[in-house]
Amino acid sequence: MASPSDTQGAPAVSGVPEVIHRRRWAILVVLMLSVLVVVLDNSILNVAMKTIASPEPTGLGAAQSQLEWAINSYTLVFAGLLFTAGLLGDRLGRKKVLLGGMTVFGIGSVLAAFSGSPGELIGYRAVMGLGAAFVMPATLAILVNVFEREEQPRAIGIWTAAVGLGIAIGPITGGVLLEHFWWGSVFFVNVPIVIVALVAMSLLVPDSRDPAPGRLDPGGVVLSVVGLVLLVYGIIKGGQLADFTDGRVLGTIGGGLAVLVLFVVHEKRSDHPAIDVSYFRKPAFSAAIAAIALVFFALMGVTFFMVFYIQSVRGYSALESGLLILPLAVAQLIFAPRTRLVVERFGVRTVCAGGMLLVAGTMAGFTQLAVDTPLVVMEVLFFVQGAGMAHIMPPVTLTVMQTLPRQKAGSGSALNNTFRQVGGALGVAVLGSVLSTAYRDGIKDTLAAVPGLPDSARHAAGESVEATLGLAEKLGPKGQALIGPAHDAFIHAMHVTALGSAAVALLGALVSVAFLPRKGAAPDDPDAGRPREKAGAGAGR
Repeated sequence: MASPSDTQGAPAVSGVPEVIHRRRWAILVVLMLSVLVVVLDNSILNVAMKTIASPEPTGLGAAQSQLEWAINSYTLVFAGLLFTAGLLGDRLGRKKVLLGGMTVFGIGSVLAAFSGSPGELIGYRAVMGLGAAFVMPATLAILVNVFEREEQPRAIGIWTAAVGLGIAIGPITGGVLLEHFWWGSVFFVNVPIVIVALVAMSLLVPDSRDPAPGRLDPGGVVLSVVGLVLLVYGIIKGGQLADFTDGRVLGTIGGGLAVLVLFVVHEKRSDHPAIDVSYFRKPAFSAAIAAIALVFFALMGVTFFMVFYIQSVRGYSALESGLLILPLAVAQLIFAPRTRLVVERFGVRTVCAGGMLLVAGTMAGFTQLAVDTPLVVMEVLFFVQGAGMAHIMPPVTLTVMQTLPRQKAGSGSALNNTFRQVGGALGVAVLGSVLSTAYRDGIKDTLAAVPGLPDSARHAAGESVEATLGLAEKLGPKGQALIGPAHDAFIHAMHVTALGSAAVALLGALVSVAFLPRKGAAPDDPDAGRPREKAGAGAGR
């Protein structure tokens, strides 16, 4: 990956020890492997949902709500502990935290693979989320401490491309595994990757930490965990109930927001805060964080329903589904490493706003998909959407990381990933709720006309297109009349949800235009004026 010019005749490096500078690209490959396994797991799960929903022995017979919790139990633990994991990495050492996180993730993968029920799968996915929460902040924090500021845009672009690679090979790998092995193989495949990553990390990755972390802030840590868990749980529960006005949902979300407000007040008053909340006063930092949350809100909701469109409505297998989603990932692989060149020419504001508009346009374009739409239309939409994502994530991630001092890289990475996960959880919950409500409204009259169908069975069949098709299969020849209306109701619900996603992406474009730095604006350098030896002091540990 490194060219000769990268390593030969390089100028003296004052911020990063020379021995680490020489192997920085090899270290980046190892960090990409860590990100890859986390992203790979989620993208594989997307194509496996239909199989896991199948009755035993093919799957676990998981209901729609249990499938959502299999995704969201991971998200809940991941988002709730990301910030704490970043702080621990800054204090204890990022390599130690990374190795521990990968080990827990691997153990959780083995347990999930051999789950005996949907409840066990949900629990073991939470264990995997615990491990991933310690992996993600550490990888980006190590990257920032290994690369000098001038090389960080290129390195972060390549790091972001690892996400695209995970999205690309995940569905295809999942499809191949599901055609030849049992459903648990989609989790067990993580194990060899984790083993290789652990060995490579032990040999290549340097440890780093905040050289002057100050006193611990246990009150701030507890408040951040409680607030994030309550908020994300409330969001997930609202999506599950398809009712965000329910008292339990409002109480939990309100409680989470109240605790997070208390966290901010505590941090502002503390003389040893876990995170300096004054960074949010910087428009570029806040806008970058908001852009991350908004784009993942839009993307995660759409990803959830597109799997059911491809498999349940269009009738493609898990492997074919993975191949059809490939253009989304290919575009990210092509464009993400090159985004820095576009940013150099047009500036962060223009590039991110343009990427958001591309994402919004493709979301709106999904309204043109029907039961018999030529596949080339969907493939073009996926590719353009991937190109849009590739022009958003690297520059906003770089903006977040370069706003914070290098020794606080773990906290910055945790904030970046926390808002991404909260945005994604919101997307799955809110847009999933919109999808479920619109689908139920579209299919209820058809189900009401089925003679002799109990109310409980009618309610269950209206939960999702997969549930309706399952009822049609049980009814035999009489159930054939349900298939066409089920497809039509789902297509309508998908269109409504896609428009909601497009509106969120447009909001992200407005935020980018209003607050991200324009071309030529002098970037904030939090390391300016600080001795470079101190900046790299922790990098060689």
